Amino acid sequence: MNIASLTLRDLQYVVSVADHQHFGKAAASCNVSQPALSAQIRKIEDLLGVQLFERTNRRVATTPAGHMVAAQARVVLEEAAKIAQLTRLPQEPLSGSLRLGAIATVGPYLMPHLLAPLRKAYPKLDLFLQEGLTEQLLGQLKMGRLDAVIASDTFQDPSLHVVPLFYEPFVLAVPRGHALANKERLTRRDLQAEQMILLEDGHCLRDQTLDLCPANRRGHIRQFYATSLETLRHLVATGSGYTLIPALAVRDEKPLKPLVQYRTFQDKIVGRKIILTCRRRFARMADIDALAEFIRSNIPSDLVKL
Repeated sequence: MNIASLTLRDLQYVVSVADHQHFGKAAASCNVSQPALSAQIRKIEDLLGVQLFERTNRRVATTPAGHMVAAQARVVLEEAAKIAQLTRLPQEPLSGSLRLGAIATVGPYLMPHLLAPLRKAYPKLDLFLQEGLTEQLLGQLKMGRLDAVIASDTFQDPSLHVVPLFYEPFVLAVPRGHALANKERLTRRDLQAEQMILLEDGHCLRDQTLDLCPANRRGHIRQFYATSLETLRHLVATGSGYTLIPALAVRDEKPLKPLVQYRTFQDKIVGRKIILTCRRRFARMADIDALAEFIRSNIPSDLVKL
């Protein structure tokens, strides 16, 4: 086996087919024809002496060997990308394109505090934003489709580098007139899962909310869930129950003000840590550090920098 015969382009083909599980889509992403990509994949398989992909008329499946080769190909491509970064001028941080993901319970509420000052401080930065659930965004990050993700610190992955940003308290959104609306000292021990409205599965805030309930009050979880923080807020306004809202997302809008009341907790641990994460081998680590420091410097004063 002459491994020197493999080019970076070959590795891109392997990674693209593994990501898309479709030769047509992979070819389009690599700007080549499907027959050309298919032929090159077969040459790579012949060179390596293993089958990387199982092909049928309806689908493509990556073999165990294909998964290992694609994973190593990503490492090689990531390291190769660092060559271009060696020529970047050190006085130009956060220039060029940056693909940033943010979980749905953070992005819409944090970005309004960042975008205007970020554009002023780094006019050469082309920022592309994507919102989603934690698992989806981390998958995009590890496949190289995102450069960094803003998320809650709810996962452990040795392939990812994590930079702490800030601690965000939770507040209780409760219908006006509810017993907890006027309780003198509110603590997490007052929470009952059966009275809480939760986000649907996939949102890390849902699990964090349940974890804050006392262990003996986590049964009888409600069977209807919200898809967003705004829906949670509206359900509270209807009197359906109460919920936890991250501090950044608190809104005292006039239409809901007569219906929803926000209460802070006496417990200091009712909240979450927000982090910025990227691949450990990411070529632009200086940009990640610069972005993290920028975010810390521009968050609202009621959040705690980490």
